[in-house]
Amino acid sequence: MFLPLPPFTFTCGLMMLRVLGSEKRFCNGLSRRDALWAGGLSLFGLSLTDALRAGETRSEPKDTSFGKAKNCILLYLYGSPSQLELADMKPDAPVEIRGELKGIRSSLPGCDVCELLPHTARIMDKVTVVRSVTHKHPIHGVAYATTSVPDIDVAMELSPHDGRHWPFIGSVVAYLEGLKGKRKSIPDNIAMPWPFSSRRVGEVPRAGPYAAFLGGAYHPHFTEFIGDANKEITKTLAGKYETFKEPYVGIKPDAHFTLGDTRTTPDLTIDRLNTRKSLLEQFDNARQLRESSGFDSQRDMAYSLIGTNKVRDALDMAREPMGLRESYGMTVFGQGCLAARRLVEAGSKFVTVFWDEFGLAGSGWDTHWEHYPRMKNELMPGFDRGFYGLINDLDQRGMLDDTLVVVLSEHGRTPQINKAIGGGRDHWAQAYSTLFAGGGTARGKVVGKTDKHGGTVTDRPVSPKDLLATVYHLLGYDLETMIRDKTNRPQPLVPGGNVVREMLG
Repeated sequence: MFLPLPPFTFTCGLMMLRVLGSEKRFCNGLSRRDALWAGGLSLFGLSLTDALRAGETRSEPKDTSFGKAKNCILLYLYGSPSQLELADMKPDAPVEIRGELKGIRSSLPGCDVCELLPHTARIMDKVTVVRSVTHKHPIHGVAYATTSVPDIDVAMELSPHDGRHWPFIGSVVAYLEGLKGKRKSIPDNIAMPWPFSSRRVGEVPRAGPYAAFLGGAYHPHFTEFIGDANKEITKTLAGKYETFKEPYVGIKPDAHFTLGDTRTTPDLTIDRLNTRKSLLEQFDNARQLRESSGFDSQRDMAYSLIGTNKVRDALDMAREPMGLRESYGMTVFGQGCLAARRLVEAGSKFVTVFWDEFGLAGSGWDTHWEHYPRMKNELMPGFDRGFYGLINDLDQRGMLDDTLVVVLSEHGRTPQINKAIGGGRDHWAQAYSTLFAGGGTARGKVVGKTDKHGGTVTDRPVSPKDLLATVYHLLGYDLETMIRDKTNRPQPLVPGGNVVREMLG
């Protein structure tokens, strides 16, 4: 691990010794310059302890946000919501830009939100809104948004095993936590509600939340959703309509999550999902596989965690009062947010809740068609309840200051509404919004601006890599920390990423 240090100046009488040299710190915490400085102390009859004690009296500004977040909950909205109907509304724009939904006042002055977000409006004073996220890839680059990969293309997006990928942020967190050598009773990288991109039909799984060159031991531990949807929705994909029960709209109260088959990979198919065995059988199979497979120590440890009471208890929603569950919304997203709170409370470092595609490909928040019907009937109500429930619950429990909550997507939507069936907004990466709360971020702040149509950043551009760098910083990982890529070369956590200081509390 390499950490930057400023040059150190030591004064003794009329003599001043300034030790220059390398600013890099070795993995044991001692830099080359430290060693030179310590070795020269004997010239003045001082011990290292004496000098360090004297150094403690120096007044230097401290960054109180570094490491403020003990854990992180990532809420990933696949397909990407429109910035104009989230927290960057443009009421004075022409109707073909602003659309049919109106804004309402929120608890954050100067930040109206969509009228479909009445609960979110109440907790915006606890949120930092970043309105100026921008990049050059208007594709479903989940990997670009959640990893340090410097570039992405469509082939990579549709290939989880492409050798150019970098590890998912949750995988990096689990890797860095593993280096500390502390045995834990719950995994540090859990993703919900099911293996990513596994509940849609018609296309190959998408890339994104995988460990890449860190190795399979650091893939997220995906939960499985066990239960039934109880509300129907009609979706369209290029004019083809289908009606089915949709868990993002409503689920039965007995629905729940399990952390079972840790062999889950991007190759998981719908057929495998439909033939899942009981949870008890999964535990038995996992133990047998652990004993016979010779997997590495990290994966071996993961298998040993599957059946622990701590994991099962954290995923047991029935332990919560029904009133609290309902405050999150009885949807797979809302209950996933509640489960995420329970998991970090139980000790998991990084939990991701995906709003994933379900049924048709091109669903989730990918509203090329039927934009407003889907916003009203499917998307906004579930997000409104889930996000509000999580922030309000964390705050009431005194957990919000220590828990970083991130609402992220891969891009925004076009300012201009298209002429597709039901109207739609297409991909747009030039300007979009993200939401942050807790864990060292400011309470009630807007960072960045866009033009009058919400299509171009006009103040404080922020890249997805800057957002990742800020998350690492808040979790207490120095950005010069090195990980090894597939060629064994050391790489910083986020090449080119910088902490967005305006977001910090």
